[in-house]
Amino acid sequence: MNPTGRNLRPPRRVVARRERSGPREDLPELRRTCALVCLAALACAAGLALRPAGDAAARSSVRVGLADQSPAMFDAPAFQQLRIKRTRYFVASDVMQDADVRAKARAFVQAARRNGVLTLLHISTADLRSGRGKVVSTSQYRRDAGRIVAYFRRLGVRDFGAWNEVNHKSQETWNRVGNAVSYFKSMYSAVRKRCTSCSVVGLDLLDQAGSDRYIRSFYARLTATWRSRLKVVGIHNYSDVNRNRSTGTAKIIRTVRRYNSRTKFWFTETGAVASFGGAFPYDEARQARVMKNMFTYANRYRRVGVQRVYPYNWFGIENGPCGATCRFDAGVVDPDGIPRPAYYAFKARLSGFSR
Repeated sequence: MNPTGRNLRPPRRVVARRERSGPREDLPELRRTCALVCLAALACAAGLALRPAGDAAARSSVRVGLADQSPAMFDAPAFQQLRIKRTRYFVASDVMQDADVRAKARAFVQAARRNGVLTLLHISTADLRSGRGKVVSTSQYRRDAGRIVAYFRRLGVRDFGAWNEVNHKSQETWNRVGNAVSYFKSMYSAVRKRCTSCSVVGLDLLDQAGSDRYIRSFYARLTATWRSRLKVVGIHNYSDVNRNRSTGTAKIIRTVRRYNSRTKFWFTETGAVASFGGAFPYDEARQARVMKNMFTYANRYRRVGVQRVYPYNWFGIENGPCGATCRFDAGVVDPDGIPRPAYYAFKARLSGFSR
């Protein structure tokens, strides 16, 4: 019996017939064929034995990146081991009027590009303090978007976000849905003018109470044509990931798909927090435990459009314990770059996903 599962030994009656009719002329060729089949089977078995377990299993089509605001991330050996291909960086809407802010953004994008990493550039408020950001007029945004896209396209950026986390009070769009709609249209037009294959995150939401109302109000201001142009919606699902639930994520996806079932979703900001005020006192073990949720939800909703995940972030800011005074910290390494348990949890799950 050979590896093909067939018995190549001829039946007795055939042998008898050969004895009567003389030796079979194609027997050497048959033997060579058997030898080649055996060698091929052995080579295949050896290849499977040497192949890493992570490659043997089918990877999820969801692409996972990693975000931060510091270009130092790209030089870290622990980061390079992950073979990350995508990142996200948010800039103030007045980046083209502020040389220092623009220089930092340029340094980040260039560092990413040198390391073979693509940047999603997301526009945000110039002041993240709740209610402190100055409202950007729709005409000013239109001018700014054109300059931003022109400048950063030359640096290789292909993905742009119209406005970061529009429904959170740290953003001046939280109660100005009309502005958020106008920003999307301006960004879409600016990008399409220069790159028809580039992507625009037209709506970006936090998984908080009322997200569905914001979505309904947003889409009510869009014609059928503009609804079809809104191809990518961003989701920030920290609450779900860290509370072991997916209700907020599901609600955003479900509500958006009522208006356009072909919409794609990117988790533009997500991750497991080490600390965040009194709700999440500093706890690296808890951070590592909930890291799996981010990957689980990405796969769970893959069939309804989830394509990418951008965990935030690389560098932490706390070293604990800090109790209720803990600042927001979702870093997978500590401020000095030493990997936390969450880094290893992230690395282990990452092996089953695309980059």
